[in-house]
Amino acid sequence: MASSLQQLNVGEEGSGGGEQAAQAQAVRETGRGKSRASSGSRKVTYGFHLVEGRMPHGMEDRHVAEFRQLDDGNEVGLFAVFDGHSGADVATYLSEHLFDNILNEPDLDFWTDPMESIRRAYHRTDQKVLKMKKSDDDGGGGEGRKGRRQRGGSTAVTVILINGETLVVANVGDSRAVLRDAAGAARQLSVDHEPLRERSAVESRGGFVTEIHGDVPRVDAQLAMSRAFGDGAIKEHISSDPDVCIEDVGEGAELVVLASDGLWKVMSNQEAVDEAGREAAGDARDAAVRLVDEAVRRGSKDDISCIVVRLH
Repeated sequence: MASSLQQLNVGEEGSGGGEQAAQAQAVRETGRGKSRASSGSRKVTYGFHLVEGRMPHGMEDRHVAEFRQLDDGNEVGLFAVFDGHSGADVATYLSEHLFDNILNEPDLDFWTDPMESIRRAYHRTDQKVLKMKKSDDDGGGGEGRKGRRQRGGSTAVTVILINGETLVVANVGDSRAVLRDAAGAARQLSVDHEPLRERSAVESRGGFVTEIHGDVPRVDAQLAMSRAFGDGAIKEHISSDPDVCIEDVGEGAELVVLASDGLWKVMSNQEAVDEAGREAAGDARDAAVRLVDEAVRRGSKDDISCIVVRLH
């Protein structure tokens, strides 16, 4: 199946150049794109916007937003947000490899069983991440650096839009995908993997969940989620198994918002889709910019990545 994939160059980068373009790209990215094979009268457009937060580390979020045209005439929109922690290494790896691993899963055809293909690809990718990070650690670089590599990990929320009609959504961690239906109501398509919610699973693997006053619940007093890619130091106590759902959108959906928790910490699902859908025929990138700006205005200090997919 690998030979049947051909990437379309549909993204349009915004936010100018300038002498500090490379640095600006790491701190702030924005852009848009559109489907070239929209189904019937419906067209699909996307826009994204990312900003670095006011935390004592560099930008750790990564994203994917693109369309791919397949040799058999099908088109897939690939949208994802990866929120890295203790570094951006894992999030970067996922942005470069996870969708290819899903679409080219060797043991199962994605088109035959997309849900199981995604589960296997998530697991296989996590094993590659852990192997990669173990190899880095074995190569030296100092104890502090090795410790960060061992702790480093990432969330993932991935959306595959097939021919503008079917959404295949998967996630681990607390990055989120939310759909706005024809009536304007928000419906969460992903599952927040919170330590308290999955405490029994964590404890059954030999881990524990802390509830220190003034701090968020954490697995082994370290990780504020119960599922993630990477995090080799506590991998025995957490999972990279995704929750997966398939949604036939037809004419019954207006848009989908994907974002890291830097947005969801300060905005509800309904507030987010209301803001994104405020102008019915508006530009998807403008909607993503508005969402990020509003999250910053509300006091979010975390990195924020946001993708808006409009189903016109």
